[in-house]
Amino acid sequence: MGSPNQTTDISELVEALNLLRDEAERDLPQASSEQDLEQLRVAFLGKKGKLSGVLRMMGKLPKDARPEAGKVANGVRDRINGLLTENAQRLEDAKMAAALQERIDVTLPGRAPLSGGQHILNQTRDLILDVLKGLGFEMARGPEVEHDFYNFEALNIPEEHPARDMQDTFYIADRVVLRTHTSPVQIRSMMSAKTPPLRVACFGRVYRHDHDVTHSPMFHQIEGLFVDKNVSMADLKGTLEIFTQKIFDDEAKVRLRPSFFPFTEPSVEVDISCFACKGAGCRLCSHTGWIEIMGAGMVDPEVFKMSGYDPEECTGFAFGIGVERVAMLRHGISDIRLFFENDLRFLKQF
Repeated sequence: MGSPNQTTDISELVEALNLLRDEAERDLPQASSEQDLEQLRVAFLGKKGKLSGVLRMMGKLPKDARPEAGKVANGVRDRINGLLTENAQRLEDAKMAAALQERIDVTLPGRAPLSGGQHILNQTRDLILDVLKGLGFEMARGPEVEHDFYNFEALNIPEEHPARDMQDTFYIADRVVLRTHTSPVQIRSMMSAKTPPLRVACFGRVYRHDHDVTHSPMFHQIEGLFVDKNVSMADLKGTLEIFTQKIFDDEAKVRLRPSFFPFTEPSVEVDISCFACKGAGCRLCSHTGWIEIMGAGMVDPEVFKMSGYDPEECTGFAFGIGVERVAMLRHGISDIRLFFENDLRFLKQF
């Protein structure tokens, strides 16, 4: 007769495990909710569950019978875990089917997918470039990471000029900057063309240490440059009048005010008559009847010399305008940061 601790026969244990498996195969498919399935999991596989109760009988088996019993027990545990997974998926599929049945009416007409569109800044850029193209300007572009020579020196900006200050310019390395304007493209265009006539529109991103509701550390500029013989301020004003009438208002008037830029002489600030109040005075024009839109002027002779042109043989004018500035004026936008925040509520308006 065996000892009291070895009275259990392996056949009894195997039979108990098989009965437990059969019970799981019967009960788990009947679970009607995730909560029911979780309760069954605990009942079968929990620390105090049915499988644990059966496995406690293994301690009463002879040592040489325990490996075989363990193999059977592992098979039953795997079977129960498989049933739990299958039925969890069954309940999830049923839940999804019920949700679809409840929310989707397949007899309703289809919904057209949302269509994309051009960003408002791209729309404004294309409008400006189309107008300049109609005036005979050709597109020109240049690098955004620019050498000090093209960004400053060739534009008659000496080393002591405030624009050289680190607070205004992003320096990449010694004498290498993120361009602060698109004017370096004018220098490169003149150097490439060698001799006039030259009529180019320079577009691109520019960078400055500036950040508030009307300024951004990165923004877009478009500049126009016309170089030929006997170009005058009258040619500049006529070009600006046509340009502003095409962009803002057919009846817009242009006013030129004296200003200073290192690369033009004489230099002017360009105002247009307010297109909102027709010059009567309103909030947009600060009740002056005029709106400042850009800077312009006649190309400084020193710039011609740096570009290899003879200032005795040619003259020219240049003007530059911010794309964001045009978009803000045309659409009544008060904060430049809205262009870069990618808020669909804002972008969908355009």
